[in-house]
Amino acid sequence: MKASNGKVNNSDLKLFRGEKLLVMISLLGFVLAIGVALYIGIFGNVVLPEGNLDRAFSFDAAIALFLLSIAAILPISGLSSRKRAAARWFFIPAILYAYAVETIQHFRGINPRFSKAGSNTADSIAGALFGLDSLLIIIVVALLSISFYRKRQMNERPLVVLGIRYAFLSIMLAFASGLWMIVLQSRYTGESGNLIVLHGLGFHALQALPLLGWLSEKARIENKHAKRLIHVGSLAWTISILLISIQTVLGRSVFEWTALPILSGIMLLIWFASVVTAVFNLFWPKTVILDLSSHSD
Repeated sequence: MKASNGKVNNSDLKLFRGEKLLVMISLLGFVLAIGVALYIGIFGNVVLPEGNLDRAFSFDAAIALFLLSIAAILPISGLSSRKRAAARWFFIPAILYAYAVETIQHFRGINPRFSKAGSNTADSIAGALFGLDSLLIIIVVALLSISFYRKRQMNERPLVVLGIRYAFLSIMLAFASGLWMIVLQSRYTGESGNLIVLHGLGFHALQALPLLGWLSEKARIENKHAKRLIHVGSLAWTISILLISIQTVLGRSVFEWTALPILSGIMLLIWFASVVTAVFNLFWPKTVILDLSSHSD
């Protein structure tokens, strides 16, 4: 049901509601990724002079997962029907173009972002439009994130929204790393820093942290304990991303056995423990949950 102002009533707020087109475009990305993986299995991943089909596979899968997450949270953003439609019809061509450029250019042996071999006008235009496309996605997602920080959004699906709020903090760092790569015209920085790790993990917050909220909601944990669990897990994830950011800014690999990567790994383990706790409570008898909650203080 819709109110007279065009907004969806709180009682109807469900994940993915009304976003079949975005889900379909997301599934297309997964199909592309599978197709690329099959090709790699038969012919290998290298296409001269600079194509790397492993990157096309990972990009198609990652952007498809990102769009699927946007489709999930858009119905609970509090946006009016008109604004939701505007966001939807922005993402559809933007993501389709990203799929096309990333996949086609790598199959042609051209790096779609930082090409040194693609010298014709079409490749230059395609690369420039890819950069513009990425910038516009950043702007639209940043605008979308604002809606989740409004106080009224905590009135419905508060646990999921709490996770989404934390997720957007990591996503902003992921966007910053993406802009950094555009400026550098490379994913590498310093001696061994790799911006793509920060970029990827930052975006995965949009699955990891709302998932924690959703599990806590379904487990019917007492509200204050559920919020505490989400705060602990989400803060741990956010601190991990911040530590990875610092390590990357220093130009160091996040896979070396030094203080920052180890602390980052510990934070991710704390996030994982919070997810396991939520899953455990999901399958634990409800009467026992209430009893444990009442004695937890």
